[in-house]
Amino acid sequence: MSTLTVRNLDEDLKTRLRVRAAQNGRSMEAEAREILRASLATQPRTGLGTLIHNRFAGLGLDELELPPRDELPRIPDLTA
Repeated sequence: MSTLTVRNLDEDLKTRLRVRAAQNGRSMEAEAREILRASLATQPRTGLGTLIHNRFAGLGLDELELPPRDELPRIPDLTA
């Protein structure tokens, strides 16, 4: 497990967290973990390829005309 430190939390938010934790019978730390867990569990996991595709999907890149490949790629000479 790792440690997370949250700095500069305003007093109102800290008080609301303390009250919510008490209502749920948890420590503030346990309540913060539960809030994060519940919040992130509702978001679907997305792979890197999907994220990249979504980023550039609206640019119309799939409509670009690609030039025909006239020759096969050459193998580089690495002996030099």
